[in-house]
Amino acid sequence: MRVQVISSVNEASSAQFHHKTALIVDVLCASSAIVTALAAGSIGVVPVETVLEARAARQTGDLLGGERFCRKIPGFDLGSSPDEYTSPEIRDRKIILTTTNGTRAIVKSAKADFVLAGAMLNASACAKAALELRRDIVILCAGSNDEFALEDGLCAGLLLERLQGLTGGTLEMDDFGHAMLALYGDRSHAIKETIQQGMTGKKLLKLGLRKDLESCSAIDRYHEVPRLYGDMLISNCG
Repeated sequence: MRVQVISSVNEASSAQFHHKTALIVDVLCASSAIVTALAAGSIGVVPVETVLEARAARQTGDLLGGERFCRKIPGFDLGSSPDEYTSPEIRDRKIILTTTNGTRAIVKSAKADFVLAGAMLNASACAKAALELRRDIVILCAGSNDEFALEDGLCAGLLLERLQGLTGGTLEMDDFGHAMLALYGDRSHAIKETIQQGMTGKKLLKLGLRKDLESCSAIDRYHEVPRLYGDMLISNCG
């Protein structure tokens, strides 16, 4: 099985996903929020690219969630903090979500045979689910401001480590994948500290959102694996 890792949504093209399984990683915070929402009982998350699309897609009973540049969108019910998605009001409701990078990455990968959302929070379950789909894999790091984000690369390395363990070390990785696996191997003892050192981590700290960093840094907290069916991510428990 081959695995390619793409450094940011800006580096991805739709053709790279044909006949493959896409793992979308946006640790801070879209994929972390999606995993948390499904674990809390949401019936599904609809990822859209723009605020206007989100408002247009909303139906009675739906919740609007999203951020722009780490800040909650005015008039929306929820931002992108995973802790917001543990609220009891999430249960049995659909969430329309738009974020700066993560939802763009999901939409961009929609031509893949399968699209899964991966995070630190569900890494083992996500790796297992991806292997069971029996396709070559593309891990797309959403990034920040169209550039590579340290936390997404670290998570990609964690996913690769889990995939290696499940396949007995027979994965074929591209060079960037090898680099991210080495990054995770070097920093696995200090996940939270490493994430805080990244540009997005520093921005969240400056905004007083340390709790978001801590929530998103937890490994294997959940078994839920968000999988795209039509236009909605629903839970495919690993």
